[in-house]
Amino acid sequence: MNQLLETIAQVRREVCELHAELTRYELVVWTAGNVSARIPGHELMVIKPSGVSYADLTPESMVVTDLYGVPAEGEWDNPAFSPSSDTAAHAYVYRHMPEVGGVVHTHSTYATAWAARGEAIPCVLTMMSDEFGGSIPVGPFALIGDDSIGQGIVETLRNSTSPAVLMQNHGPFTIGKDARSAVKAAVMCEEVARTVHISRQLGEPLPIDQRSIESLYARYQNAYGQ
Repeated sequence: MNQLLETIAQVRREVCELHAELTRYELVVWTAGNVSARIPGHELMVIKPSGVSYADLTPESMVVTDLYGVPAEGEWDNPAFSPSSDTAAHAYVYRHMPEVGGVVHTHSTYATAWAARGEAIPCVLTMMSDEFGGSIPVGPFALIGDDSIGQGIVETLRNSTSPAVLMQNHGPFTIGKDARSAVKAAVMCEEVARTVHISRQLGEPLPIDQRSIESLYARYQNAYGQ
């Protein structure tokens, strides 16, 4: 149990700190948006409390839930806050995509504008080939409150190389092997959404052929960096 408590404390700190990245990159306004992380080896997750200002977030305010979004009782002392209104969606993803360790949701301006049109972001940038392995797909319209959004995320991303999905009329959700990877995907999603939008104001962007996309994706995923 002591090891579990240490792990939960560490994940709470990480999730709290990663919310600051959403404001740093201007991906959220007011209290919208959230980051969650799976507790490795346990049927638990950590997520932002609902309606709490980003400036007021602390590691202790992060809510521990089971993988159905129900606040979990234990020695970790859950706060007297309800978890995010998107908790059911995050939980559904963790239940059905065991490789996912982090989920992020924002309403970042440009990505959400594409979602409002129900339009995938075409792969016309090498940056997109690197990070997403192709276009950023659109997921189905779904109401908030149950796991319908989670179902749409899983259906769309299960067989996709993209770690991001634009849920129609809602906004982007991103996944990753951990919460930091999911935050990176959210930052990159907004960046390419903005760039491709601007490009289309100037003319029709030039597509990248599938063979080059696959080559770029393989290099970035397997050889780039240290």
